Amino acid sequence: MDELAKEVNMHGVLRGLVVMGALLLMAAFAQNKVIMGVSIPAADHGWTAGIVYWANQTKGELEKKYPGIQVIVKTAKDASEQANQIQDLVTVNKINTLVILPYESAPLTKPVAAAKAKGVFVTVVDRGLTDPNAQDAYVAGDNPGLGRVSAEYMAKQLGGKGNIVILRGIPTVIDNQRYDAFMEVMKKYPGIKVLDQKYANWNRDDGFKVMQDFLTRFKQIDAVWAQDDDIAVGVLKAIDEAKRTDIKFVLGGAGMKEMIKKVMDGDKLITADVTYPPRMIQDAMMLTAEARVTGKPMKTPTIIPSVLVTKENAKEYYFPDSPF
Repeated sequence: MDELAKEVNMHGVLRGLVVMGALLLMAAFAQNKVIMGVSIPAADHGWTAGIVYWANQTKGELEKKYPGIQVIVKTAKDASEQANQIQDLVTVNKINTLVILPYESAPLTKPVAAAKAKGVFVTVVDRGLTDPNAQDAYVAGDNPGLGRVSAEYMAKQLGGKGNIVILRGIPTVIDNQRYDAFMEVMKKYPGIKVLDQKYANWNRDDGFKVMQDFLTRFKQIDAVWAQDDDIAVGVLKAIDEAKRTDIKFVLGGAGMKEMIKKVMDGDKLITADVTYPPRMIQDAMMLTAEARVTGKPMKTPTIIPSVLVTKENAKEYYFPDSPF
C-alpha cells in the first residue's frame, strides 16, 4: 500500500508541475502579448486619408500574420484629442506598443514621453517629436530627398534655364528640409530663376490662391514646384482659369493616385511626381510588430526613399483603391 500511495502521490506531483508549467507559459504569453495602439490624424486632407486607409489595411494584415496580436487604430481631429487618446490607449486599452504619427510635434511630445515612461515601446512616424528621447524608433519619408529629386528633375526638364515659382507646405522642419535641399541643387543652375516662394499649407484652396497671385504678378513662368499633390490640384485649377500657356509643367509630390494616373496617361502639365507615400504607416506598423514579436531590435531611423515617378514606372505606384 505504501508503494501504491507513493505512486499516486508522484502522479499528483507531476500533474501539479504540468499545470504550473502551463500557467507559467500562459502568464508569459499574456505578458509578451503585443497590444499595439496606432494613433494618427483624421483624414482631413488627401495624404492623411491615405494614412488612415493604410493603417486600417495593415491592422488586418498584422492580426492575420501574428495570431494573438491586438491592433487598435485611433484617429484624432487635433493635437488635444490625440493626446487624450494616447492616455486612454495606455490606461484603458493597456497597450504596450505605440505607433504614432503626431498631429503636431510640440503638443504630443509630453504625452508620448509619459507613455514611454510607463514601459510602452514607441515608434514615431513622419512628424518628429521635439524630444527624440520620447521615442524608441523613428520611421519617415525622405524629406531632403523629396526636395533634391524634385530639383534635379526640374533642372533637367528645363535644360538649366527658366523661371520657376515655389509653393511650400506649412512652416515646419519637414518643409524646411524639402525646401533647403531643393535650393541647394538649384545653386548649380544659375540659369534657373526662382521668382518667388510662398506657403500654401499643403492645401488645395491655398494652392489655388497662391498660384493666382503668382500668375497675376509674373507674365512668364516656365515651371511650378508645388511640393505636394494637394497643392498641385489648386495650382492646376488656377492655371486653367487664367488660360496660361507659358507653363511647361507642374511638379507636386507624395503620390496622389489622381496625379499618378495623369503621369501614366501622359498629361501635358503633370509629367512626373515624387513619392512621399502615406503607406509609410504600414512600414512603421510592420517593422514595429516584427521587432516586438521576435524581440529583435528595430533599426532606427528608417527612412523611406523618395522616388521619381515617370510614365515608365507610374504603374508601380498607382493604387486605385486608396483614397489618396
